[in-house]
Amino acid sequence: MKPLSAPQLRNVAVVGHNTVGKTTLVAALLHAAGAITRPGRIDDGTCPTDFDSEEIDRKISINLSVAHAVHRDVRINFLDAPGYGIFSPEARAAVSAADAAILVCDAVSGVEVQTERAWKFAQEFERPVLIVVNRMDRERASFDRVVEQLRKRFGRGVVPLQIPVGEEKSFRGTVDLVRMESHVHEGGKRVDGAIPGDLAERAKAEHEALVEAVAEGEDDLMEKFFAQGTLDAADILPGLKREIVERKIYPVLCAASASGIGAVRILDACVALLPSPESRRIEGTGKDGKPVVVFCNEKDHAVAQVFKTVSDPFAGRISYLRVYAGHFQSDGNYWNATKGAHERFSGLFLPQGKEHVSVPEAHAGDIVAVAKLKETFTGDTLTTKDNAVVLPVLSVPEASIAYAIEPKAKGDEDKISTALHKLIEEDPSLAFQRDEETKEFHLAGASQLHVEIAVARLKKRYGVEVILHPPKVPYRETITKKAEAHGRHKKQTGGHGQFADCRIRVEPLPRGKDFEFVDDIYGGAIPRNFIPAVEKGIQEVRRKGFLAGYPMVDFRVTLYDGQYHDVDSSELAFKLAGALAYKEAMAAAKPTLLEPVMNVEITAPNEYVGDLMGDLSSRRGKVEGMDAADEDTVIKAQVPMAELLTYGAQLRSITQGRGSFHLEFSHYAEVPHALQEKVIAQSKAGKEAVKEA
Repeated sequence: MKPLSAPQLRNVAVVGHNTVGKTTLVAALLHAAGAITRPGRIDDGTCPTDFDSEEIDRKISINLSVAHAVHRDVRINFLDAPGYGIFSPEARAAVSAADAAILVCDAVSGVEVQTERAWKFAQEFERPVLIVVNRMDRERASFDRVVEQLRKRFGRGVVPLQIPVGEEKSFRGTVDLVRMESHVHEGGKRVDGAIPGDLAERAKAEHEALVEAVAEGEDDLMEKFFAQGTLDAADILPGLKREIVERKIYPVLCAASASGIGAVRILDACVALLPSPESRRIEGTGKDGKPVVVFCNEKDHAVAQVFKTVSDPFAGRISYLRVYAGHFQSDGNYWNATKGAHERFSGLFLPQGKEHVSVPEAHAGDIVAVAKLKETFTGDTLTTKDNAVVLPVLSVPEASIAYAIEPKAKGDEDKISTALHKLIEEDPSLAFQRDEETKEFHLAGASQLHVEIAVARLKKRYGVEVILHPPKVPYRETITKKAEAHGRHKKQTGGHGQFADCRIRVEPLPRGKDFEFVDDIYGGAIPRNFIPAVEKGIQEVRRKGFLAGYPMVDFRVTLYDGQYHDVDSSELAFKLAGALAYKEAMAAAKPTLLEPVMNVEITAPNEYVGDLMGDLSSRRGKVEGMDAADEDTVIKAQVPMAELLTYGAQLRSITQGRGSFHLEFSHYAEVPHALQEKVIAQSKAGKEAVKEA
């Protein structure tokens, strides 16, 4: 396929809430443009941008996928992003790499949680937005209701470019409010013609509102509008595009992606109204550490950034590049400016879902893929060594929940580590690490579902099966009162003995202060060179806790007196004496158990608020506030982590999959005494089981 210059390209992220038909819409657009022979279906895995086995099994989009179509001599690169909140980093990456966004809404559900999140991504990166009200053929579909919701949420810049011809099962086409003509599907064919009589008056009123919105943006158009009372299409389109690019107007179209109705008009809008990459610029950092602005110019030095990595067990690592400047050859040598490493290309491809179309080169503004790069990962910048520039990397949210994993088969630990690191290359929001406290391997993600999908991929892609254990709550221990203690280590075994004596004072510290050691020795009661050994002894045993084996935190130890022997004292002796003093002090300082408390933000339809509040109360949650907006309510609460280990599944059950939540650590708080006994008993039982094994 012939490479195209920036004016002949459109890069469009397709974003929105889950289950609104984004993937089906992309398939309909590709089919309408002749890029694929049939649109495919999600339920049988034939949609071009949902090809991962987990996507097919679960019937949801999980990965950011790229596909392209040529319409009116312009190639449109569609970045199909998943809609589930746990995969929102994929949607954010799509919007960042694209030059505009298609925000898809459901004609029944309207504005939902991820609709707003996708909108925020577009605002964050200053991307123009074209809104599509999809699935107009559903029962209870209402274009007007959704447009009203959109205006309430996003402002008066939301302006329809179409009105539907029919709704629900009778939806059969659209009225173009720019050219004032209808496009109706009859007998499987699209018929263009006059506006149906029953819609003529409404179409005229909507047309006038559109013309007025466009005319407001330019004095010349406003004068012409006042003089003529209207504007023709030749005047409207340039002004409309300018207002869309400047994000003053957010046009609304309607469609039924399953039947392909409205697809051609959306393609027309992408070509005529959305910006090409030629005006795009991005700031980076040059070799000298100074800011550099990269312009979309194919004559400049090559600059591209990896916005997505796919780890394929057969094809290897596939890197998706957004080319910002210059051009890249399919067999070229380039410089990874982020890692400081050379990379050699072995072929460039235009992504078409899981299929790839080979191209000899890629020019500024394009989106391409390259396979088997050795040192390059998501976020890295590829350029030339002599003119290296590093582009900013998108931040990745921290994982919210972790599960302990162990191999089903002995000796698979190395396989697990290798396979998981490949998955993390593809999805940086996963995390894998070894817990030094429990000696367990932990796999962390945005939710239980996120982790389960990663485990399923381990088995299907790499043949590694693991056992998933519920996450262990990282409890802590602390003290509640001051106490003094005496630690003496004395041992005589012939020859040199061992002697050390120390006296300490312990006292509580505010939450989050961890541990302090104060040297209050005067008069040489303990020589200076032995004092660090006392602290080391206390540090070692405090990490093992006192009540239930969890680290002891938020307390101060003051070493104020002691004794030593000129011959028998040593660092080891004082280390052991410090440990003994710690144990005696803990017994007197009324130790207690602390648990992590999380800030929880739950977004769900208003009708479920009562059930959610009751559920939070049963989880020892404290509601901090609620923000109601139209059909959704955001509940802000603080809940102990121990009560949230299965919250994702419960939230889906209560809200029928329409709720979402976000967690972040808040603080540690004392565990109620009734529950402390249970946690301590479980900890002791676990230790006994380990001893018996």
